[in-house]
Amino acid sequence: MKALIARSYGPLEDLEFADLPTPTPGPGQLLVRLQATSLNAVDKVLVTGAMRDALPVRHPFVPGVDVSGIVEAVGEGVTRFRAGDAVIAWNSVTAGALAEYLAIADAPSAALRPVGLDATRGAALPTGSLTAAALLDALRVAAGDTVLVVGAAGGVGSFTVQLAKQAGLTVLATGRADDESFLRRLGADHVLDYRQADVAAEAHRLTGGGVDAVIDLANAGPALATTAAAAKPGGQLVSPLGGPPAFDRGVTAVYTGTRTPAGRLEELAAQAADGRLAVEIHADYPFAAADRAVLDFASQHVRGKVTVTF
Repeated sequence: MKALIARSYGPLEDLEFADLPTPTPGPGQLLVRLQATSLNAVDKVLVTGAMRDALPVRHPFVPGVDVSGIVEAVGEGVTRFRAGDAVIAWNSVTAGALAEYLAIADAPSAALRPVGLDATRGAALPTGSLTAAALLDALRVAAGDTVLVVGAAGGVGSFTVQLAKQAGLTVLATGRADDESFLRRLGADHVLDYRQADVAAEAHRLTGGGVDAVIDLANAGPALATTAAAAKPGGQLVSPLGGPPAFDRGVTAVYTGTRTPAGRLEELAAQAADGRLAVEIHADYPFAAADRAVLDFASQHVRGKVTVTF
């Protein structure tokens, strides 16, 4: 099978196409013929080795954690899926989706792709929506409270804005000036241009004392203090990227990543299929240009998701 691979840790420019053996599904696995995948920030981390101590990979390494395709065969013990099923999945840092075939686990991280959700939008769903849902789970808020979403226009942010609005929250979203109509369409009540305004000061002005919670998808470590300042005293910051356990003024922190509780991917897919959850595609590339897709994704301002179709 054809795959886009990294032969060792290194720059994204070193990714190349190669022929690899088609996997065979083992017990509890599905063999999926890929129809589409989408790109995520973790792909860059895994290829370059930027976090190799925490997230090591084996080489040759095939990036791509989002799966959308057709089941070709199932391994021993699999009863939830059968050959011919359309499926989507999140394949964690095991990755492998920038290839024509991939063996994935029969687990809550995989779901049937419902009628009404095409393969490309299905590929754009797992990482972004599952991560967004996990971030919302971590919030200590109630309907009517305010949340600031930092990095709102991206693959995780575009789902976070929508799910926060579904939860009855007032959503402040950061973006560029030309992201405003996009973010308002997703449900943002206020859009803050992070290139022109002091985001924390603007959040305090709009809310009269600070937001109840901040979801920061863009910063990590000490840099999170800048956006934690947007929270009211005793407020909360949630991030998937890691940082201090707490900040000034009693602002607490929770760090969480992609989670796959049973039934969640099915529910998110159902929402995407019937239009309750918009799946925004920034750009779609053919598999033959997957190397270019990775480079463009890493270097451009992206609204929503970048996908690769087979």
